Amino acid sequence: RRRIDQALYAVVMEAYVHGVSTRSVDDLVVALGGTGISKSEVSRICARLDEAVGAFRTRRLDHARFPYVYLDATYLHVRTEAAMVVSKAVVIATGVTEHGRREILGLDVGDSEDEVFWRAFLTGLKKRGLTGVQLVISDQHAGLVAALRRVFQGSGHQRCRVHNIGNVLAHVPKAETEMVAAVFRTIFAQPDLASMSRQWDKVRDDLAARYPKTGPLMDAAKSEVLAFAAFPREHWRKIWSTNPLERLNKEIKRRARVVGIFPNEAAVIRLIGAVLTDTHDEWQVDDRRYLSEASMAKLYPTSHTGTVALQEGDR
Repeated sequence: RRRIDQALYAVVMEAYVHGVSTRSVDDLVVALGGTGISKSEVSRICARLDEAVGAFRTRRLDHARFPYVYLDATYLHVRTEAAMVVSKAVVIATGVTEHGRREILGLDVGDSEDEVFWRAFLTGLKKRGLTGVQLVISDQHAGLVAALRRVFQGSGHQRCRVHNIGNVLAHVPKAETEMVAAVFRTIFAQPDLASMSRQWDKVRDDLAARYPKTGPLMDAAKSEVLAFAAFPREHWRKIWSTNPLERLNKEIKRRARVVGIFPNEAAVIRLIGAVLTDTHDEWQVDDRRYLSEASMAKLYPTSHTGTVALQEGDR
């Protein structure tokens, strides 16, 4: 993890030089050798790291098709040029290749509710060669959903079921949330899409009778929350929510917590980019595939001539 350690060192020192200092930053600076580092030394370290992270963020993605793409946002505190501390969304794209292996696809900082931001981010992935997208798994950011319709036409959208249950439970008395969550989970215990659809409607009617605000929420969410059921059953648990990114987000938060307040967006990209680069490298040498090749083959039915039929997202 030398790359991450160097990035953390550089970001903390840059924060210290710029006066963005918290107790945890001060303590770490002392642990790393005191306050004797110069601005030129910080700049030198940062430039080297920025070059490596930049190359990773702009690398080509046309070496394989990515039927599954995950999009998620985590929020960090960043100081603006006006010396204000604001919350910024760190947006991360990961994907599963046609061979069942995971990769980090992209990283950026911006407004997670802004369609223009999301459209630029997604268009950038396509320009780098991202193809074959059949399903995008994400939370329900308003700007993201609108951008997906324009940039990934023909691809399905899986709304994270965990976040959706949370949205429903927000309209249920706290004492009854456990019961309602258990009832909601019966939908996903069904064996196929048709059964899930029927159970969804039943649960919707039962809940709406007691909690009227849940009805419209479930009506609007149904098709996107159940999108995963059109794909191989072996994939369901890994594509029906953004939970597979939980471990990655925890590592990002753990590293970011040391810094506290980032001095600028470039520092965010530097540290989080280093974390993601290392994670990507680990995924590439993992002996186990994220999804088996046999199950991935079900996404690409072959014709009698043995050629792979194009999916909608490949066009």
